[in-house]
Amino acid sequence: MVLLSILMKLNTILSISRPRFWVYEFGTFAFGAIAAFTPFSELLTFPVLFFGFYFLVPANILIYGINDIFDYETDKLNPKKVEYEELLEPKDQKKVWVWIIVTNLPFIIGAFWLPLPALLSFFAFIFFASFYSAKPIRAKAIPFLDSLFSASHYIATGVFGYYLLGGTSFPTTGVIAGILWAVAMHAYSAVPDIKADEDAKLPTIATTLGAQTTIIVCLILYAVSAYLGFTKLGIGVTIYGLVYITLMILSFKKVGPGGSNIFKLYTLFPYINLVAGAVMTISLLLTHPYIGI
Repeated sequence: MVLLSILMKLNTILSISRPRFWVYEFGTFAFGAIAAFTPFSELLTFPVLFFGFYFLVPANILIYGINDIFDYETDKLNPKKVEYEELLEPKDQKKVWVWIIVTNLPFIIGAFWLPLPALLSFFAFIFFASFYSAKPIRAKAIPFLDSLFSASHYIATGVFGYYLLGGTSFPTTGVIAGILWAVAMHAYSAVPDIKADEDAKLPTIATTLGAQTTIIVCLILYAVSAYLGFTKLGIGVTIYGLVYITLMILSFKKVGPGGSNIFKLYTLFPYINLVAGAVMTISLLLTHPYIGI
């Protein structure tokens, strides 16, 4: 019975960590690591596997566990949390804090043995991922800062992977393109939540700009991101950019008051992001000095 209880708790915390989104942090980590252009044998070293696992599971427990703890008042008004995700009740919040600490602490300690650029980017991830939802900053309740904080923890993860594998010069163009893409991803994901956020008096980039304007801004950000990516990675990134632009056009035509009518399109997002990540990674590999053509 004790073992069954533990397994049930594990199942719950994994559900809270949003497995459909695991690939986001892990993907940016892997992309940054590959972008360091080191021999592929180095991708199988202990530090890479250790922190690769971190960004696959524990990092998502941190992000979404803290998010659900501080978002209860909003989440209880949002049908998406009941129908598509899982509502974290106040009585379970202490248990989630324990899971966050236990699963993240070994990696936080391990980061102190890394070179300074990797250490700083790792703690940049911790900062942006935590205070996106947590007080006293709670960036998600500050329009425009919400999208910037959300984007920054993804980019910090990629930069960490880059420096962990020995990257030297700061990847400026890639960081700018990544921030634009991640800001657009966050802003678009806020559109279906407009009504629930307004009911909870939670200001976001989407409640401030409105549904259609937010989607237009996302379209522009995706277009610029794809252009910057094309300058580094070629035609594959342009194709992924066109997919996102098409999604924004469809969403603009379909969206209703309060961000309604686009939830089904929103549920395609993880799959589109997975394919886009694969396209960008393949594009990067084709320029890799060890296997590029």
